Amino acid sequence: MVDAFLAQTIHLIFAGIWAGSVFYVAFVVLPLARDGAFNTTKPLEAISGKLTTISRVSALVLLLSGGHLAGQRYTTARLFETTNGHLVLGMVVLWALLAGLVEIGAKRLETGLNGKKLREPAANALPVYRAGAVVAVGLLVVGGAITSNAAALL
Repeated sequence: MVDAFLAQTIHLIFAGIWAGSVFYVAFVVLPLARDGAFNTTKPLEAISGKLTTISRVSALVLLLSGGHLAGQRYTTARLFETTNGHLVLGMVVLWALLAGLVEIGAKRLETGLNGKKLREPAANALPVYRAGAVVAVGLLVVGGAITSNAAALL
């Protein structure tokens, strides 16, 4: 019981940190960079590097804690035959999509920043990070549905 509580708590904390970080970069940092609020690439390089680290660590922690939780709560049949199981599988797809979008966005940003440009790389990475932010919010919604057992209400 304590083991599942701890795994779920860690899972939710890292999901919130990851989602919030991507959302903040997508809707605050990159628009500022695109609009010329920065006069050097250094802050954006640091932010991009930190977000990539947060993303990679969070993806790993979520894989481990989510795998642990799924192993405790679901059989293969329950994953494929129940609404909550479908939500878990959907969460895995969203998790992979978010990890991929952050990596693609970081690469777009890094490529432009290496050329000492600011506005153009921010504009190029912005749609990818915004898509990631939408996926991140989707992950939180699905996680909330699983945690609250919303499937029982359907």
